Amino acid sequence: MEYSPDTCACFTGHRAMTESEIKDAAVLVSEQIKKLYVRGVRNYFAGGAIGFDLAAAVTVLNMKRVYPDITLNLALPCPEYQSKWTRAEIELFDRVRSRADSEVYVSESYHRGCMQMRNKYMVDKSVFCIAYLREKRGGTYNTVSYALKKGIEVINLTDVPITDQISFDF
Repeated sequence: MEYSPDTCACFTGHRAMTESEIKDAAVLVSEQIKKLYVRGVRNYFAGGAIGFDLAAAVTVLNMKRVYPDITLNLALPCPEYQSKWTRAEIELFDRVRSRADSEVYVSESYHRGCMQMRNKYMVDKSVFCIAYLREKRGGTYNTVSYALKKGIEVINLTDVPITDQISFDF
């Protein structure tokens, strides 16, 4: 599904999160959805990973009760990317997937760069990037760096200032 980028935001965040962090992140995501709705953002891209991605996706689906015109769009790296997930993680994702407005795989099979391809795909379609960035390494860091390099507004939900975290070596 194609949307105008000025109506889109994407999510990026860490996989390893405590249950408390996930609950806090969900509250912060819902607050951002409310703020971005006023600015015309209706379409959200989530990468389908455990941790922040799934928390954000569930939050978008819950916010549809308040804003029925918002969409959840899953950008997935490849069909077999969940091969190491637990049964509970797969079941949660399947519930999210069944309610998503669209999904796309950016690669037909797993390869070293397919997660990064997924992240770039989401950023390239968005005008906002909602991040849960705590550390200066990994996929979330790379995605935020890429978004900033492209001039995308990044909203970090942690108390870590973006300017302290980002270099433009991406």
